[in-house]
Amino acid sequence: MSDMSNTLEDIHTSDSLGEKAEIFGSGKGNVSGFSSPSLIPLHAPLQPPNAQLSRTAVCQGNRKIKEGEESLLAAPVPSLFPELIPSTVSSLVSDCLLPWTKSGATQLLCTEERSMNFHARRVTLPAITPLCLQKRVIKVYTEDNTSRAVEVPTDITARDICQLFVLKNHCIDDHSWTLFEHLSHLGIERIIEDHESVMEVLSGWGMDTDSRLYFRKNYAKYEFFNKPLDSFPDHMVSISSETNGMMNHSQLIQTFLNSSTCPEIHGHLHAKEQGRKSWKKFYFVLRRSGLYFSNKGTSKEPRHLQFIAEFSDSDVYTFLSARKIHGAPTDYGFCVKSTKCGSPRDLKLLCADDEQTRTCWVTAMRLFKYGMQLYQNFIQPHQKQKTSPMRSISENSLVAMDFSGHKSRVIENPSEALSVAVEEGLSWRRKSCHRLSSHGSPSTSQSPMSNIALHMAQPWFHSKLSRDEAHLLITQQGLIDGVFILRDSQSNPNTFVLSLCHTQRIKHFQILPVDEEGELFYSLDDGHTRFTDLIQLVDFYQLNRGVLPCKLKHHCARITL
Repeated sequence: MSDMSNTLEDIHTSDSLGEKAEIFGSGKGNVSGFSSPSLIPLHAPLQPPNAQLSRTAVCQGNRKIKEGEESLLAAPVPSLFPELIPSTVSSLVSDCLLPWTKSGATQLLCTEERSMNFHARRVTLPAITPLCLQKRVIKVYTEDNTSRAVEVPTDITARDICQLFVLKNHCIDDHSWTLFEHLSHLGIERIIEDHESVMEVLSGWGMDTDSRLYFRKNYAKYEFFNKPLDSFPDHMVSISSETNGMMNHSQLIQTFLNSSTCPEIHGHLHAKEQGRKSWKKFYFVLRRSGLYFSNKGTSKEPRHLQFIAEFSDSDVYTFLSARKIHGAPTDYGFCVKSTKCGSPRDLKLLCADDEQTRTCWVTAMRLFKYGMQLYQNFIQPHQKQKTSPMRSISENSLVAMDFSGHKSRVIENPSEALSVAVEEGLSWRRKSCHRLSSHGSPSTSQSPMSNIALHMAQPWFHSKLSRDEAHLLITQQGLIDGVFILRDSQSNPNTFVLSLCHTQRIKHFQILPVDEEGELFYSLDDGHTRFTDLIQLVDFYQLNRGVLPCKLKHHCARITL
């Protein structure tokens, strides 16, 4: 025992690492029992009477020499859990600690022992990430400012969050649900692309800013893939390729997705000069290398182009209220914001003369930054639908049938099948109207109460919505042809209004009630085409343009989280 004590004293007093290694190599020491002295709590009041062991005695008892043991330099790295904490030390700690502190101290010992530095061979073992760091609680808002807090993984994407809220709120997933980054203190917002990490977006927010995530529809998110020529007017796009000015839809988009081609967006924009309140009009050029403006008319010569921003570390935002907040000359403002800066002075404020021009600039900036990734985001939901066996089987099994005769028959003519379907729908609706109107009354004529009961529950009907609120709602959910809502008229309480988007402009059409022989109908064309209720009216104009500039395609939906 005295020999072993002398050996241990030599280890502690030796200043040379070579001497220590020599001692272990000769079989006089074993490092597997070493423990970090700082981890052993020796608070006298907490020790039981039978645990009066000194610190030296504990260390000596765990440094017993075993004959025939391999040297430290040739021995493998010890296991993470069983050999790092000696049983004597563990029992001592367990006896010394109070019941409610034992578990925390044990975890501390495990964590400290994993990073132990051995005297003869310094080994740092990888730390284990706590489970609490793998999830985070976020709050998401909707247009009516209702919110919901959910716990999500740290690697979640914007598409994942949209899918989560679609399931939780039982929404129809038409791939238009979108997550927005809303920076109230700057008066701007942007689309968070489906593939973007939400936690990376949140990491760029300041602690004292009122920044939010919004969940709502946006039908225009990928509209440029469906109708690229509408999003990119000919007078704003220049392409250095052998197309002689003639290009179809696919070729135009391909130039943006292909890094070898050099598309260019150019045109006049209003810009707010740094440190001034005034706006000035300049000629701007957007290329893959960045955004430039010309200091000499419309010249594109390199000596006349001044660099403004590039998009590898910047994002493009639209203004929430360009005139009111930033004093812009029009309502079609947007800006370029660096991901590293959140100050209003660092924003590159721009303003277009109309919505189509702004859409062109913003869309091109998104394409230049993300390229092919945006196209993959666009086609991913459609690919899932095609590969889904449940969907393909159900679609193949849908057959139009006629059960009016003695024997059923398959309707092979598509026009006949459509007319039969419409007639059956109208017949069912007439029966439902009859049941509603006759409930508590022998009369079979429709009443205003029955009409309200029919359309009030429809997702496209927003009862008490003003003209400005309807304009804002449609703008937020996408200025593409066919986006619509129905609402109560603010000027005439007995009528309704159809708000419809066409050519990126919102138009309002009044729906007038028509009373004929005690029966109430609704019409958009002064009674020439009449409908028994608003559901019939919407169904008709979804199939026929009629007096409208385009068919009804997408309704604005508002949900409460």
